[in-house]
Amino acid sequence: MYGKSPTRAVRFLLGLQLTALWPIAAVEIYTPRVLEAVNGTDIRLKCTFSSFAPVGDALTVTWNFRPRDGGPEQFVFYYHVDPFKPMSGRFKDRVVWDGNPERYDVSILLWKLQFDDNGTYTCQVKNPPDVDGLIGEIQLSVVQTVRFSEIHFLALAIGSACALMVIIVIMVVLFQHFRKKRRAERAHKVVEIKSKEEEKLNQEKKASVSLEYTD
Repeated sequence: MYGKSPTRAVRFLLGLQLTALWPIAAVEIYTPRVLEAVNGTDIRLKCTFSSFAPVGDALTVTWNFRPRDGGPEQFVFYYHVDPFKPMSGRFKDRVVWDGNPERYDVSILLWKLQFDDNGTYTCQVKNPPDVDGLIGEIQLSVVQTVRFSEIHFLALAIGSACALMVIIVIMVVLFQHFRKKRRAERAHKVVEIKSKEEEKLNQEKKASVSLEYTD
């Protein structure tokens, strides 16, 4: 009788500890939060997760969509062992699976973006026994042209600087080339002038010698 009480007490305490620790082991979702894409293009809606439990056949992934201008939530995609595309609705034939659960990646591809695709895309992952956790969200903006971000400006500045450096190097090389060419032409002219002067002197000497001989 006395030997069983401590065992029950230990089990009770362990149960309390596991219950207290279990919410910490919820599924965590990671998304880019905000995306911008051009109308008519394709985009990858990236969603990755972390889970305390190993990934198995019980894993389920649900993608939904909430329009920016309001309205009911719409089904986008579902995954459970195999991907399940929508058979009707706005996303029919426009969504494909692009994830790898073994790498904790449950992303999808959305084709041929339209302006009415603006809104919030939600990514929910359940990996039993980890079924709790926040739902990942992506705010998608479909625009006519992509606005320049700081990264774009930085890339443009770096590209312009590189192009300017290349132009400067080419100009320096061309300048040195023409400078050497001019020097060579001047040297050639000097040689021609000297040779003509020497030839003239030789002719004058010959003329003087012939005059002396006639005298």
